[in-house]
Amino acid sequence: MSARSYERRGAWGFTLIEMLVVLAMLGVLAAAARPVLLMSVQRSQEFQLREALRQIRGALDAYKRAAEAGQIQLTIEDSGYPRELADLVRGVADAKSPNGRKLYFLRRLPRDPFADPALEPAETWGLRAADSPPDEPRPGRDVFDVRSLSERRALDGSRYRDW
Repeated sequence: MSARSYERRGAWGFTLIEMLVVLAMLGVLAAAARPVLLMSVQRSQEFQLREALRQIRGALDAYKRAAEAGQIQLTIEDSGYPRELADLVRGVADAKSPNGRKLYFLRRLPRDPFADPALEPAETWGLRAADSPPDEPRPGRDVFDVRSLSERRALDGSRYRDW
């Protein structure tokens, strides 16, 4: 039969074999794209973790500088770091302000993107007190530093809890 006879009868289309080949090719492409998608999700979470750590650590440093400048009233036992992470959001009274205004260091406490979403943001972080050694971080009377509690490894092979 010539092509003209197919045109007249309206028999143009795909065969079952052609459709199956196309579907198989799409399946192979989707299977190849899945690891790339998963890696991009992990990369995004790593970026969020870095940003959250940078924000919290910057706020802890700002709190310490304010304490050293005399803006935060300290006792003899205080290290100059906040007693808990919530102090960065809740704010503290400015000791130099005559009308008692507050100093705020964070608008909101970021959460660890690798932690359980059911937890409150403050519960997602591991805390390190100023008097704990860097190789054995533990909570104490103040918050000197924060770390992720995740046991997972980053794309570069490091552990998130070591960041």
